[in-house]
Amino acid sequence: MAQRAGVKTFAPIFISLIITAICLFVSAGRLDWPNAWVLLGLSFITGLAFTIGRDPELSAERRSVKDGRRWDKLLVGITVLIGPMAVWITAGLDNRFHWTNGMSSLACLAAVTAALLGAALTAWAMRSNKFFSSVVRVQKDRGHTVVEGGPYQFIRHPGYTGMSIFALVTPFILGSYWALVPAVVSTSAIVLRTMLEDSTLRRELDGYTDYARRVRYRLLPAIW
Repeated sequence: MAQRAGVKTFAPIFISLIITAICLFVSAGRLDWPNAWVLLGLSFITGLAFTIGRDPELSAERRSVKDGRRWDKLLVGITVLIGPMAVWITAGLDNRFHWTNGMSSLACLAAVTAALLGAALTAWAMRSNKFFSSVVRVQKDRGHTVVEGGPYQFIRHPGYTGMSIFALVTPFILGSYWALVPAVVSTSAIVLRTMLEDSTLRRELDGYTDYARRVRYRLLPAIW
C-alpha cells in the first residue's frame, strides 16, 4: 500500500518531466541542449518541493478537478499545459533555427535564480494553505476558511505570483526571446484566473472580503 501511494504521489512529476523533455528535444532536434537540461533539473527540484511533505488530504484535493468551475478548467489547461508546452516548443524551434541571436549567460543565471524564488514562493503558499486546490472552488466539505499566514499576509494569491515568475523567466532559461510570446499569453491567463478566483472568494467564502480589505494586493505588493 505504501509503495502504491508513493507511485501515485510522484508519478505526476515524472509524467510532467517526460512531456517537457519531449517538447523541448523534439522541437530542437537535439539532446545536447544545456539550457533544456537546466530547465528539466529545475522542474524536477520544484516538483519535489511541491510534493514532499504535503498534507495527504491536500494531495487528494489537488488530484480532484471534477468540482472546478467550467471557466477555470479552461484557464488551468492554458496555464498548466498548453501555455508551457507552447513556450517549450517555441524555444526548441528557436534553438534549432537560431531565431534569437544569442542571449548572455548572465541573463540565464538571473532567470534560474528568479525561477527558484518563484517556485519557493509557490511552495511556501502550498505549505501555508491547506486549501491550495488545483481548481477554483470553495471547499465547504473540508471546512474552508480564510488563510492569512505565510505569504498570504502580504498578497492574496502568492501561488499565482510564483507561477507567473516561473513562466516569464523560462524563455530566458532556454535562451529564446521568441518564447516570451506564449509565456506572456500564459501569464495573462494566470492574471485573469486571479481576478476571477478573487471575485469568487469574495462572494462565497466567509471572511474573505474583510481579509481583502486588510491585504490589499492580489499578486504584487504595492502594485496590484
